[in-house]
Amino acid sequence: MKNLVFNTDNNWASLILRVALGIIILIHGTTKLGSGFAGFEGFITEYMGLPAIVAYATAFIETTGSVMLILGFATRINAMAMFGLFVGMIVTVHGAIGFQMNWNGQYDAGMEGYEYHLLVLSICTALMVLGGGRLSADRTIQGLGQPSLRNIKN
Repeated sequence: MKNLVFNTDNNWASLILRVALGIIILIHGTTKLGSGFAGFEGFITEYMGLPAIVAYATAFIETTGSVMLILGFATRINAMAMFGLFVGMIVTVHGAIGFQMNWNGQYDAGMEGYEYHLLVLSICTALMVLGGGRLSADRTIQGLGQPSLRNIKN
């Protein structure tokens, strides 16, 4: 199980993807918390008709999950959670709007197409396949209990 979650190599691609995605989604999450979580919760429960737990799960994944992605801790699990979150966004809201963002301002604020979401899904998929990569907590955890080359004697 440990290998399934933490196994990764020392690639730069994972580092770049997880840090970029983590920072971008963290800003989304902290904006929801900073600008009044009650408003976001109301949007989820009243406008969308979903239970409040969806608002809390969204905020948790976008904040805590993003920090864990930046650190490269349990990268695959956090990428999978974010993948599920963004599929949910497409299914519940953005899919009905269409592919493109709200370039012409024809929809209310926050009502965008799903092109951005597909990009996030692509990055999440890459991280689920590659793992945390270079400078990740996953790589450090993966190495725990492994003999160091310094300790091997001929």
